[in-house]
Amino acid sequence: MEVVEHGKPRKAAVAAWVGSALEYYDFFIYGTAAALVFGKIFFPSSDPAAGTLLALATFGVGYVARPIGAFILGHVGDRFGRKKVLVFTVLLMGASTFLVGCLPTYEQVGVLAPVLLVALRLLQGLSAAGEQAGANSMSLEHAPENRRSYYTSWTLSGTQAGQILATAVFLPVAAMPTAALQSWGWRMPFWASALVVVAAFVIRRKLDETPVFEREVAGKERAKLPVAVLFRDHWADVLRVVFAAVIAAVSTIFTVYALSYAVNSAGLARTPMLWVGVLANVVALGAIPLWAMLADKVGRKPVFVGGSLGCGVLIFAYLGAIASGNYVLVFVVGILMFGVVYSATNAVWPAFYGEMFPARVRLSGMAIGTQIGFAIAGFTPTIAAAIAGDKSANWVGVAIFTAGLCLVNVIAVLTGRDNYRVPTADLGRKDAGGGRVPVASPGGATA
Repeated sequence: MEVVEHGKPRKAAVAAWVGSALEYYDFFIYGTAAALVFGKIFFPSSDPAAGTLLALATFGVGYVARPIGAFILGHVGDRFGRKKVLVFTVLLMGASTFLVGCLPTYEQVGVLAPVLLVALRLLQGLSAAGEQAGANSMSLEHAPENRRSYYTSWTLSGTQAGQILATAVFLPVAAMPTAALQSWGWRMPFWASALVVVAAFVIRRKLDETPVFEREVAGKERAKLPVAVLFRDHWADVLRVVFAAVIAAVSTIFTVYALSYAVNSAGLARTPMLWVGVLANVVALGAIPLWAMLADKVGRKPVFVGGSLGCGVLIFAYLGAIASGNYVLVFVVGILMFGVVYSATNAVWPAFYGEMFPARVRLSGMAIGTQIGFAIAGFTPTIAAAIAGDKSANWVGVAIFTAGLCLVNVIAVLTGRDNYRVPTADLGRKDAGGGRVPVASPGGATA
């Protein structure tokens, strides 16, 4: 029997929400700037299409660093504690984002400008590598056993809030005259990160370490090299997470490629397209906890698979709506796909992945598996731009490509075990499939 202290699950979830919101505000303002501005100010202007392609590639570079960061921060989190990872990631992300706003342009310093841009994007990627895995591990290990999906979903709600902030802050910036936008306007969202990172740091410094990790410290059960234990005993689950995590391609296609395609190829206005992202993420804030509560009742796999298949279908409708130039259709389909259907996958994967691993390698398993999958997803805007070329009619090829990645996710999820009924202490044990979680009392304790 394990007792969950009343208030601690909520405190951990709030810390995960706030930190993830600020982390992903920083991470996604880069994507918005890459789609709207970076191709013009950091790369030679002789070929606009090439500049856009290179700018989107620098967005993907952040995902290259994430697997490397996952190995490093996964080790730190499983060896020395979840809290240390969460404090470090928010500081690193804040500093690197602020410095992006200080960079000189290509016209000012030549090739040094994109080199510095890529270097700072790599630091952002290192930070993001440990953020979600650390926050999800913290939330899962503090949560009541029959509400793990709900409490871990707060991390992804925070991610959506970060996307809202990242897109919303660019609404007035994108409306600026082109000269002002390209000279100083784009810098303001990056500089603003210095103000908000302090709040996340203070909140996370006050967070308690998880009971699971404290028991490991007391019992000396920590692995000296968690990654070695992970790949020796849980390599199949790591691979499963890698292939399941490519569902993040839906997010990168929606937030980066589709925005660039709409503005630069289909001729749609910047401001309405930014509003699609804002409204879809606002809807997601309400949808994610609802999907998570459903997953606590019926299991992770039905909700996860349903969301993935729905995204694979709706991506055709969304890119087709952009190609048609029908703003009403763009808003309706965009909100339905990203705000409602994609939220089903975001609500479930933090618990589904975390429940595959025991506590001693949980952060490493989640971080390494997700970040390799996310690295693949991070380059999908670049691949999509290459597929489409300069012909707007090629959106069908991009939709087929995205739907194929959704199918990869579905196969990976279906091959895994649904551990939603397994007690937290038994997670990661190969013989734990028959266990059932206890029922939570109104006061928050489990019996």
